[in-house]
Amino acid sequence: MKVTVLVGGVGGARFLQGVRTLLGPTAFPEVLASGRSPSPHEVTAIVNVGDDAWMHGVRICPDLDTCMYTLGDGIDPERGWGRRAETWHAKEELAAYGADPDWFGLGDRDLATHLIRTQMLDAGYRLSDITAALCKRWDPGVRLLPATDDRHETHVVVTRPGSGDSAAEEKVAIHFQEWWVRYRAQIPTDGFAQVGSDDAKAAPGVLEAIADADIILMAPSNPVVSVGAILSVPGVRGALRTTSAPVVGISPIIDNRPLRGMADECLSVIGVETTAEAVGRHYGARSENGVLDGWLIAPGDTADVPGVAVQSVPLLMTDPTTTAQMVRAACDLVGVSYE
Repeated sequence: MKVTVLVGGVGGARFLQGVRTLLGPTAFPEVLASGRSPSPHEVTAIVNVGDDAWMHGVRICPDLDTCMYTLGDGIDPERGWGRRAETWHAKEELAAYGADPDWFGLGDRDLATHLIRTQMLDAGYRLSDITAALCKRWDPGVRLLPATDDRHETHVVVTRPGSGDSAAEEKVAIHFQEWWVRYRAQIPTDGFAQVGSDDAKAAPGVLEAIADADIILMAPSNPVVSVGAILSVPGVRGALRTTSAPVVGISPIIDNRPLRGMADECLSVIGVETTAEAVGRHYGARSENGVLDGWLIAPGDTADVPGVAVQSVPLLMTDPTTTAQMVRAACDLVGVSYE
């Protein structure tokens, strides 16, 4: 079976652990090279790059790295992001020099990944090729594809107070990382926009992974700035609309609260309630020009999404085995056999 998963950062990485637990490591060449016995299934993760940013001269890809570290057993289990046994000497030295931005922490181990990526970008390699090269070390057991090789950053339109007594407020666009990390989404916000190349396109393999899949899963990642940013890459939404594979989403909302992070703040900005039903309707049914065929919600939540099959199953990703049951339920919902 060919499974394609749209994922963001921490939640998406943990969901991929469940996919791998159910189906086994995928049979792609980089997995075969590791010496492990692959399963007959193929799992491709299309990963959000809207959070990517240049900082201190290096290219940072938070969601790609979180998926890679998590599946490669190198993630910090307490934070859910960054490297295990991390140190912060470079960050401290940068702060001592007064280098900006001082609100974003680069760990020493993590910095090595960014340096290698930046060197390869400077040498002319595509982000998708670089990601494949980095994964040879981490052996994630699934194929990780950036949604696009092009710049497609999420920026946030915010209102800042003017300087001086008579200065008027001004609307400015700041990078999503600044809005998320520096301001913790607690600043008047007007909207989101993708900033990058006007001719951005899906990375090699992305549209094929959607077209050739037997099932497509939308992980319980942020529906606005993770899954939403993937859907905004030209060609991706159209591919989801036309693929013969069923598309099943997993709600990131349990009991009117996000599983983690600040998805509620993002949903509020675009005028969507923080409920499983509202997020399901935001994605919409494929029969109604949306992207869903199925929608998994947590017990106790309700969702009436016209044209979409809805099922209630436990959605807390407490461990990969429990998460695998969510993947099993998604397959069962649309009648896809994984045996």
